[in-house]
Amino acid sequence: MSILKLKPACKDYLWGGHRLVDEYNVEYEGDILAEAWELSCHPDGPSMIMNGPYKGKSLRDYLEAEGMEVLGTHCRRFREFPILTKFIDAKDNLSIQVHPSNGFALQNEGQYGKTEMWYVLDAEEGAFLYYGFKREITREEFAKRIEENTLLEVLNAVPVKKGDVLFIESGTLHAIGKGILIAEIQQNSNVTYRVYDYGRVGKDGKKRDLHIEKALAVTSRVPIIKSGSEYPHVADCDYFTVDKLNLDGRLTYRMQGTVTGESFLSILILDGEGKISCKGESVSYRKGDSFFLAAGSGDWQIEGKCDALLTTIREKASPIRAGVIIGSTETQIGLVNDRTGKRPPADHRDAHIPHGCGEGCFGVYRRSGAGDTGSSEGAGNPAGSVYRRWSRRSRNHRQARRKSDLFQ
Repeated sequence: MSILKLKPACKDYLWGGHRLVDEYNVEYEGDILAEAWELSCHPDGPSMIMNGPYKGKSLRDYLEAEGMEVLGTHCRRFREFPILTKFIDAKDNLSIQVHPSNGFALQNEGQYGKTEMWYVLDAEEGAFLYYGFKREITREEFAKRIEENTLLEVLNAVPVKKGDVLFIESGTLHAIGKGILIAEIQQNSNVTYRVYDYGRVGKDGKKRDLHIEKALAVTSRVPIIKSGSEYPHVADCDYFTVDKLNLDGRLTYRMQGTVTGESFLSILILDGEGKISCKGESVSYRKGDSFFLAAGSGDWQIEGKCDALLTTIREKASPIRAGVIIGSTETQIGLVNDRTGKRPPADHRDAHIPHGCGEGCFGVYRRSGAGDTGSSEGAGNPAGSVYRRWSRRSRNHRQARRKSDLFQ
């Protein structure tokens, strides 16, 4: 089956409403549906497959059976499925929160950090969200305002309307306001640090946990400057590229494309109905549906009347990454060029490698003799090379592995 239709995992967070059931055709029997995880391999809520030979299996089961090759060559640098796609119905305000970078999250939480984008599906009159700070503040002021419950005074409140797009990089303090419906494309992570929650209590009758110290450590405390560098895409970064599709059913009724071996394709239907075809197969769609086409699926076609978000993974903007190799007697770290496998320029070899570069590529170190300098062979980089190394005694290998997480 070339086209996988997905059933979302459902989340009943206390701020949610019921619009995803009433308007977006999500099958759910509870009173509150805050989020529908439409494309997910996350253990906290995997999507389920609704058609074909994998019907009734999770998307994670499909990947384990078919292999990570179905994600495409651009995904070799990721050690997990790279993205998570959601619908979010905020009947009430979400907490003021922040997501960590890859480096911090991998070291402290054991999963990726979280950069995300929001596409506003609908917003009540006067609705707004919080998006960073009005001005730069110090760590001390940030902590004091959290303690004194005056944080909202320095947050940047942004009025929103249907069709607005916001890009939320990891480290950005933010919150969706009440009366807003959103489609979210994000890294495959479920790490959130709350700093303010309006004094609300959870199902257990206790106030929900805050994560002040971690939030202080990861939050960027300067105002956001919109770059516009995503054009012509809705959003574009090393973790995902999102494009908007509109078929009005008359002037534009059909769109054709090709799913190459470089990346899978995710299709999230925001509105409308019609048909998707690929390799002689056809699947109908309607508002709220989510589809996955494996890398290398070839020519595909969508027809009808719809708004949709198309998500793919592009080549990493910078091909230079950190390679880490841990053996029984030696641990090595070096810079690797994913595209060419060649030695990087001299000004890169000793450069500081920023935390949170996003990849989890570990090579295999092979030695044929005492003078062998070694090479890196691993997923996504069969020709890569290691350019710097150090040796540690075996008792220090565990510590070295923990440090290696910072380079993913």
